[in-house]
Amino acid sequence: MMDKELEAEIHPLKQDDAAPQELSETQTEKDGSFKKAPHHSWCIQCRTIIFFFLLFTCLFVVFIISFIIPCVEQPVSQKMWNINYDAAVTYDFMPIRDINNNTIQDITFLYKDYNSSSLSVSCAEKGFSAPCTFLVAVSSSDGSLLWERPVAQDVAYMECPDPQGKESPLSCFIVEKDNSLLSVDSSIGEILWNKTWVFGHKATILSPFLSIPDVTGDEVKNLFLFTQMGNEITTYIFSSSTGDQVGSLSNINLEGKVGYIMHITNTGAYYIIFHSASSLYGYSLKELYEKITGRKNVFEEDPHWKEMIDSVTHRLPPSLSSGAIRYLMNVPGNTGNDILLVKSDACELLNGQEFISKWTLSASEVMRKPVLGYYKPDALTVVLENGSGVQRKILIVDVTSGAVLWNHTLTAFEGTPKSVTIRTADQHSAFFFWGSSNQTETVDSQKNLYMFHPTFPDILLELTNITKNIVAFNVLLEQNQHASYVLLTGPTSEDTPGLMSLSKQKVKENILNARVVWLGQARPESDQTIKNWFYELRYKRED
Repeated sequence: MMDKELEAEIHPLKQDDAAPQELSETQTEKDGSFKKAPHHSWCIQCRTIIFFFLLFTCLFVVFIISFIIPCVEQPVSQKMWNINYDAAVTYDFMPIRDINNNTIQDITFLYKDYNSSSLSVSCAEKGFSAPCTFLVAVSSSDGSLLWERPVAQDVAYMECPDPQGKESPLSCFIVEKDNSLLSVDSSIGEILWNKTWVFGHKATILSPFLSIPDVTGDEVKNLFLFTQMGNEITTYIFSSSTGDQVGSLSNINLEGKVGYIMHITNTGAYYIIFHSASSLYGYSLKELYEKITGRKNVFEEDPHWKEMIDSVTHRLPPSLSSGAIRYLMNVPGNTGNDILLVKSDACELLNGQEFISKWTLSASEVMRKPVLGYYKPDALTVVLENGSGVQRKILIVDVTSGAVLWNHTLTAFEGTPKSVTIRTADQHSAFFFWGSSNQTETVDSQKNLYMFHPTFPDILLELTNITKNIVAFNVLLEQNQHASYVLLTGPTSEDTPGLMSLSKQKVKENILNARVVWLGQARPESDQTIKNWFYELRYKRED
């Protein structure tokens, strides 16, 4: 007893410490906190493992992308390039589209070379005598040759319509003068098929070629075309993939010069609208197809159009203007395509479903097919070139109202290229016009390329000027929202072969040295300010 009392006096706090410790251990065992500690440690370990696993996975993916999977090398677009042929003739044919699926637009053109020593492939290798006609594709970025091959002895007509189906190649159809029709895969330059002439030696093939929904079961749209012999129009259907003729029919009689368009009504029915003299004629694709093949229920008819078209003559109701029709054109409207009629005395827009006139504009000398653009943001306009003589007035017309939004007169020259528009990032269009600096056309007349943007209605930019004979002209969209223009120049007569040239120049580079042409008296901005604004302009692809 004495020992315990003595120990208590020496260590007075020892028993007090022990009691709370026992109490703490007892309490801990009761609330189970000691049992949770091992579980908590296991969670930490799992999270750590998952973290390092994800980190390793991410690093591995980065390694694969950076060092193993090669990056697609995009060609650097040159500011300008030029391809020359010393002794050649060329054709007014220059479609621009991406033919090898690398997002770079490519250029296709035809030429006949009289200097056989410069050819990569001889005419004889493909069964032709020299000189023969070559089809060529080059990249717009640097002018590099994609492919080149002889395709015909002499070409009468050529067309490269839009893609014919999901699995079909980009095709160009060529009509040879020696009575054959062939299809060329424009992505690689190979001839897909070549068929002998079936149209009759005195027949004329009408343009454009049309594509209709697949009727042969190969998921490729079919080729639909017309020929004319006298007053008789014959309809043909061909398989675009094989060239086999599905059928033909001669049951349309129209006098004089004939033109046509494919029109889709608001119900989705296909109709061919012909124009001859001052009259319009409508034929449903259903009717033509069933008469050609004898098969039923492939296409549909529009009830309103079926009632509107005369069952005997196929004539459509007359429009307000009675002038001779020169061109027909589909124009996008609010609920579907409307129809623009270019006549000898006026231009008239018809509602594409009801076929009633929306507006009429007095313009008696529109000698070429109009083009579309945007003068106001997202507001469609039509560009008319009015005038058959030296003076040619450019009219930009609002599609909704028919009001003239802008006009300017330029001096025309022989073979003046058509106007071209390209969409800009500010929801307008940039417009490109050609004009001559001389009032009287001569061999060496200077030909000027002008650029216009609606932001500055009193200004034209003179981008460049040349004296060569212009065969074809177009504007294309470059990478990084830039634009370039392409020129095909040279002789077109086989009697006088000479220097032929294909060239590309970037628009923004030409703007630096452009001449500002003021159309009005007021000059609120300096020339350099105007050029700086045009230099910063960006472009966009159409939707």
